[in-house]
Amino acid sequence: MLQRMGGLFTLLLMLLEWTRPGLPSPLRPICDLRVLKHFIEEARDAQAAMLTCKEGCGLPEPVTVPQTKVDFSIWERKNALEQAQEVQSGLWLLNQAIGSLRASVTNTALQSHIDNSLINIFRIGKVLRSLDIQECNPPAGGVSGGEETWRVSSASELLQVHVNFLRGKLQLLLSNAPICH
Repeated sequence: MLQRMGGLFTLLLMLLEWTRPGLPSPLRPICDLRVLKHFIEEARDAQAAMLTCKEGCGLPEPVTVPQTKVDFSIWERKNALEQAQEVQSGLWLLNQAIGSLRASVTNTALQSHIDNSLINIFRIGKVLRSLDIQECNPPAGGVSGGEETWRVSSASELLQVHVNFLRGKLQLLLSNAPICH
């Protein structure tokens, strides 16, 4: 009987270990590109709201954004980690730039679209993690200007870059994620 109690106790400990609170369960891969399409549509909504905004909707100073144009021959020569780092750096830049826009906008209708854009960048990070694409931290001083970045001085340019980045580099990365094939 003591041996049976020991076996039950061991089984109970194993179950408790598996169900212990505080341990995150692994994310299921999100391979459906309709999720990305939703993010793109919401970025376009923000862009459309920007075009109708008359006042209280500008950038206080130029911001650095990721380059959105893709040279496919160069992109395809990069390994998955380099592609992921480029996209992660771009998302970090967009988060910084859109955050700067959020701080300067006084138009309440536009603020909700900008807030949604910032939330969606966070959600995109979760999608990337679900695909085993590790988060890449930018350098301590941020991402420096260079051939992978450029500067925009208007909010409408910034939101256009946001849409183009999602439609371009992010879509390429997600559509070729190894875990989805």
